[in-house]
Amino acid sequence: MFRPDLLRRCAAPALLLAALCVAPGARASDPEAWNRIRASLFQDRPIEEASGDLLRIDAPNRAEDAAVVPIGLHTGIEQGTQRYVQKSWLIIDQNPSPVAATFTYTADSGRADIETRVRVNEYTLIRVVAELNDGSLHMVSRFVKASGGCSAPAGKDPAEAAANLGRMKVKVDGDVELGKPTLAQLMISHPNDSGLAMDQLSRNYTPAHFVRELQVSYAGKPVLTAEVDISISENPNFRFYFVPRSAGELSVEAIDSKDLRFRTAVHLDPGTNMAASVRPAAGS
Repeated sequence: MFRPDLLRRCAAPALLLAALCVAPGARASDPEAWNRIRASLFQDRPIEEASGDLLRIDAPNRAEDAAVVPIGLHTGIEQGTQRYVQKSWLIIDQNPSPVAATFTYTADSGRADIETRVRVNEYTLIRVVAELNDGSLHMVSRFVKASGGCSAPAGKDPAEAAANLGRMKVKVDGDVELGKPTLAQLMISHPNDSGLAMDQLSRNYTPAHFVRELQVSYAGKPVLTAEVDISISENPNFRFYFVPRSAGELSVEAIDSKDLRFRTAVHLDPGTNMAASVRPAAGS
């Protein structure tokens, strides 16, 4: 839920925003925000601190651009074995919408690894909580110094953004081997307006309009589902894994907060040169 005090603070002049940067650093160690988030998502379920072999989060100590902070979620568990990650949450404690994304995996995810870019509103702890197939919860966190990301103006001209709304591209990285985890990248043209950025001409806040759900499948079988929110940066970008077990289409559907649906797909042919034979699927 958006807080009016954050709207006012996000609209403050840059000098005042810089002056507030000391306070967010202090608040980041305040457990109250995390306690509220934890109670809402996990109730009284125990959460273990994860070792680096189980779960890792990559993020800069200080972000160059608070509106585009690179985040990597990495696990040391192979999907499809007796012990695997079935769900993970990306949480930014001090953001107005702290649950940036919830990812649900399958055996065909290959690895429960995700890379994306987020907005960071204040100095904060960024957390990843992973749920294993036995129901246990494990968490890792990282402190990131950044502020003002949720109220930052859009990087592209609104008319250009509207013209390109929903355009998607899927790219498969490296060699593609049957039965092996394969890295893919999804790029979506979407302003992902947070609702907290002020239009500098009209002095009105641009209404929130963002990608809220992703559904990824390969050869008709689910690979990954993501519920995402305003904390994901403009023009969302995700890197994820899937396992090709035969020829088929890697398909993506994105749904935004206005219930607009966007789809794309690429076809992979079997054989040793699969990566070279990636081509857009018919109708994509």
